[in-house]
Amino acid sequence: MPGKSVPKSASFATGILPVQALELCVRQGGEIVSLEDPIRDDQFQPASLDLRLGSVAYRVRASFLPGRNATVRQKLDDLAMHAMDITGGGVLERGCVYIIPLQESLALKRRTSARGNPKSSTGRLDIFTRLITDHGTEFDSIREGYKGPLYAEVSPRTFSVLVRKGSRLSQLRIRRGNPQATDGSMRRLQQEHQVVEAISEADIRDGVPVTVDVAGAKTGGLIGYRAKAHAGLIDIDRVRHYEVADFWEPVMAPKRGGLVLDPADFYILASREAVRVPPAYAAEMIAYDTLVGEFRVHYAGFFDPGFGHASSAGDGSRAVLEVRSYEVPFVIEHGQIVGRLSYERLTAMPSRLYGVGIKSNYQGQGIALSKHFRVSST
Repeated sequence: MPGKSVPKSASFATGILPVQALELCVRQGGEIVSLEDPIRDDQFQPASLDLRLGSVAYRVRASFLPGRNATVRQKLDDLAMHAMDITGGGVLERGCVYIIPLQESLALKRRTSARGNPKSSTGRLDIFTRLITDHGTEFDSIREGYKGPLYAEVSPRTFSVLVRKGSRLSQLRIRRGNPQATDGSMRRLQQEHQVVEAISEADIRDGVPVTVDVAGAKTGGLIGYRAKAHAGLIDIDRVRHYEVADFWEPVMAPKRGGLVLDPADFYILASREAVRVPPAYAAEMIAYDTLVGEFRVHYAGFFDPGFGHASSAGDGSRAVLEVRSYEVPFVIEHGQIVGRLSYERLTAMPSRLYGVGIKSNYQGQGIALSKHFRVSST
């Protein structure tokens, strides 16, 4: 049960698959198959698998779900405007919608489902990315026993981006069974591990709440960054390459009151609290809650085992929040709840943790831009 210590040797029939189980799904079980290039070792994360773009991007007139009676290819016949070969590189333009077949496909077993999410760096560039399956009725949700290809819907919102075959914008988690996380189990997890620092157990409802820092007391008043309009092109595969000042402007704490979010702007902010994911668990940020305001927080919602945890040298890590207001300006106050973390037990302790044995760009982070920028954290 969530909220109780999990012995290192324990294994469970239900839960999120850890890295070693994902490796078996590729190398022995056949549940994850590459349609083109072999799956690489560095695609495996502690509780997820990075997914790679294929060689063609389809510009479409509108976002869509195929529904129970159609495949993605059949919908593309109606909605695709043109196809672009991105083998050697192609520009995905801001404000446009693309469907890109992925190199990985699935042949899930009975009682096995999966879920997709943008990678952290994808969300921090305001690239709206969702997984689609044949006969799918929901984005990012892959039904039990699904057998077939995977597609990424990609829509850059702030920056135009250069991608190519093999670029990684999305990640996948696989779940055995359907274990239910309850408020009681989340409270027990908070009691034992303080998964979100200084949060009252009474506030735990449908996940552990996370609040926003717009005071900047520990960062000299810096609370985040606002993306610049009409900035240049970003190559998604270039790391620590771009100057922050060419793409972002700093956001300082308001002298009084909260921060006014302009619906035309995209912001990178941070949680007020440190966030921890115990080694035997994975977490996901619930992206939007109509009870907390007219804005969206955290496009990239997966938190890996070991994130922010002392066992993997991450104590004190904060959640970075990708924030965009809807329709109208909205005032976000210091300490306001902006999202909730849902924790789920793994089927076994992962053989590698976030920040240990796997390259991790954001362990120990404060206010961190994506890995593409030369100076990305405070």
